[in-house]
Amino acid sequence: MAPEYQYVWLLWSIAFLVPWALVYAMAPAFRPRMLRVSLATSLLGLTEPIFVPEYWNPPSLFDLAQRTGFDLESLIFCFAIGGLGAFGYHALAGRALVPMPQDERLASRHRFHRLALAAPFAAFPPLYLLPWNPIYAGIAALVIGGIANVLCRPDLVRNTLLGGALFTGLYAIFMGLLIVAAPGYVEAVWNLAALSGWSAGAIPVEELAFGFGFGMYWAGIYEHFAWHRGHSVAHRQDGLEERSAS
Repeated sequence: MAPEYQYVWLLWSIAFLVPWALVYAMAPAFRPRMLRVSLATSLLGLTEPIFVPEYWNPPSLFDLAQRTGFDLESLIFCFAIGGLGAFGYHALAGRALVPMPQDERLASRHRFHRLALAAPFAAFPPLYLLPWNPIYAGIAALVIGGIANVLCRPDLVRNTLLGGALFTGLYAIFMGLLIVAAPGYVEAVWNLAALSGWSAGAIPVEELAFGFGFGMYWAGIYEHFAWHRGHSVAHRQDGLEERSAS
């Protein structure tokens, strides 16, 4: 592996903290929740040995990925995308989160609340056992999670689709920057021979599929887990004024 690639994964993962910090700065109301979700999502970085070297094999700090399968960069990366996936759409759309009324929580479909939240984590192990690259198991599990969110909470369909599209767009930009900044890195690090061979430009289609799957599931994860619902700030303000006037 070329020595100039040694710190690419580190710098690329840190770069995701830039949009994370922008969302954190522009949405003060989300800050405590965004930080908690990011810290929880960072633990997904511990799944890196599942994908190294079957999916990719990036040079990492202290050669941790090569020696153990784990690396520090994955924790940074998952921290950043966790907050972005969960709150990026709300921040850009100017939406606020408000608790769901208690009577709505008692609707019959919510008896599957915990099952829907756990769907991608329950689906991944059997999907992983199929004879395909583990990235496809991860993508399929995320899509299943997004669908489960919507089945349990139909009001999250907009979040799910737009969240998936927005995160895919952001992820495509970062993949493009990676390709420009480190020519040959994708070919050297990704196990392209084990993948579909399809790409969008030089971006493996699996990366874009991961971006969409992650974005669609994570865009509704906090609302679903915490029994909250998104409203436009203007709509919420109108409602408060109406109640004050009455």
